[in-house]
Amino acid sequence: MRFLAISPATWDLAGDLRELLSYDFMRHAVLGGTCIALAAGLVGYFVVLRNQVFTSDALGHAAFTGGLGSAVLGLPLLVGVYAGTVGAALGMGSLGGRARARDVAVGTLFAWILGLGVLFLTLYTTARSGSNGVLGIAVLFGSILGLQAPQTAAAVVAGLATSAALLLVCRPLLFSSIDPDVAAARGIPTRVVSGVFMVLTAVTVAESVQAVGALLIFALMVTPAAVAQRLTARPYAAMTLSAALAIAFVWAGLALAFWTPYPASFYITALAFATFLAATVARRPSPRSLPPG
Repeated sequence: MRFLAISPATWDLAGDLRELLSYDFMRHAVLGGTCIALAAGLVGYFVVLRNQVFTSDALGHAAFTGGLGSAVLGLPLLVGVYAGTVGAALGMGSLGGRARARDVAVGTLFAWILGLGVLFLTLYTTARSGSNGVLGIAVLFGSILGLQAPQTAAAVVAGLATSAALLLVCRPLLFSSIDPDVAAARGIPTRVVSGVFMVLTAVTVAESVQAVGALLIFALMVTPAAVAQRLTARPYAAMTLSAALAIAFVWAGLALAFWTPYPASFYITALAFATFLAATVARRPSPRSLPPG
């Protein structure tokens, strides 16, 4: 679905902002997108720190499968999205412990979930002869400009609750992420902490699907955190920067989508990627700074 402003953008930034926020769909997108980005930036920092990027990708596809499954059953889309991601997270958390075993478990579950999603998409389009796969496209690529009031409220509650829960377990989670063996020796229940984090990751993925879709989940959960870790080695500063970058990408993407015919998901992912490239180039030492060989 495409939205365009009634008047073109001008150099009057304050006036343009007032016009942008004068529309209900933009207020819903900004409010819901901000809370989604906040949670994605905070949780994404630990996803990158714990080398669980593949896990977040698999959970994105679980959201796709869950959403289509709920559509087949005639249930609200978000019910299936949240049920699919949380169920997959619990399954992946129980199947593998060490990194190698976890990757095998995630890969095995990932393949089955993706196949199940194809089945649900076929059942949905077959049962509704007039459907052309619009629902599947919305789940895969997001529809943040189409958020309604109930969806916005759900995004706000889930985003703030996820962020608060992560901050509550932040210290033990950080300790167990950096050195799990020492953390366990110090009495931290690392398995419980890891399980809680998997659930928080699943909920964040389910939230982010509304903004960027299941296939573009890296834009909010991985790229801001990767940029932040390239710019600072201090954990709490990196967490804050990751959340700030995710919010900035969403705001900028919404503004650009409002005044152009292109989707917000494209702008969000493009801005995130461009920032990652810039941070990578800026961090690379110049030839003059390298020690003599």
